[in-house]
Amino acid sequence: MSGQLKSLTTMTLFLLVSSFLAFKVSAASQEPLARPLTFDVQGHRGGRGNAIENTLPGFAWGLIDGVTTLELDNGVTKDGVVVVWHDEEILSTKCQDTEPAFLADPAFPYVGKFIANLTWAQLQTLDCGSQRQENFPLQLTYSGTRISTLQEVFDFVECADPEHLMRWNIESKIDAASPDRTASVDTFVTSQHAIFAASPYRHSITYQSFDWRSLVAMKKLDPTVTTSALVEYKTTLMVGDEPSPWLASLNLHNFSGSSLGARIAGAAHYINASILSPSAYNSPLSLASREMVDRSHQLGMLVKPWTVNSLDIADDLLRWGVDGIITDYPNMVRRWVQQQGLQVAPKYPKRRVLSCLERHSR
Repeated sequence: MSGQLKSLTTMTLFLLVSSFLAFKVSAASQEPLARPLTFDVQGHRGGRGNAIENTLPGFAWGLIDGVTTLELDNGVTKDGVVVVWHDEEILSTKCQDTEPAFLADPAFPYVGKFIANLTWAQLQTLDCGSQRQENFPLQLTYSGTRISTLQEVFDFVECADPEHLMRWNIESKIDAASPDRTASVDTFVTSQHAIFAASPYRHSITYQSFDWRSLVAMKKLDPTVTTSALVEYKTTLMVGDEPSPWLASLNLHNFSGSSLGARIAGAAHYINASILSPSAYNSPLSLASREMVDRSHQLGMLVKPWTVNSLDIADDLLRWGVDGIITDYPNMVRRWVQQQGLQVAPKYPKRRVLSCLERHSR
């Protein structure tokens, strides 16, 4: 049996067994959201510790490294194209101008401009793969790599994943504190949902955001979409006597709980989020806590913290019972998960993934 055929067979068996057991668990427990059997190792922006973030090469290495879920960000261009990029504006530390989209374009150079003020044609001229990020010295660079549309990312991954096993965690990059910097909530939700609905991955997508208004809007548009409430300390802060603009006008003081984490869980449950995704890094401002995890599970939600790049922190999170981890180093976290005796998703065949990358790279 060839290596690729063996990998396909393994992945097929994994899907069938997991689906059967997940049904048995759900039917027996009657929980609102069944706990998955596979620990969810999410590659943050693909796995930016290993390769340039939010790019086809970055996602390729996420597949090769065996992520359960590809985590990525969406922006919306001036002409309504959903692109995969984290930042509201084009940063000089990540992207370089090459040439204008058309002769004498008054918007050129594009570096330093907001994505919401640039067209897809203008974004396509940027080289966003040549610069290694200072905080990620092992990051692979891919000179000339362009920003991709969400549809292009789906098409590439489907090439490497014809059985559609990959899971997705897709974020709307909306700035609730400075709404003029990005497209509106309605534009994000309707544009993203149209692509979700047409995708063979539509049932494997989690929709996440720090701006909880977008989660409420997505649930209103399509109640079947799984939503994840992202939260960090600064997004919980009130503005004077007013609730944080990030939390869909919810006042955390109106929710019961002996800790901030428990009250956040209550608020996330109130907006029908299926997952709570708190910050979990080496800082006193980190929000993940045992109380938050316990309360979330009591309310039927899963907990998947971000961005976990320390195995010491991961040890604590696992003791608390989290259901997944979002990390810049999915290869290392996956190895650690296996060491704990937990089930992980299969890796994708390297030769096939790189062949698809070559075919889909522009």
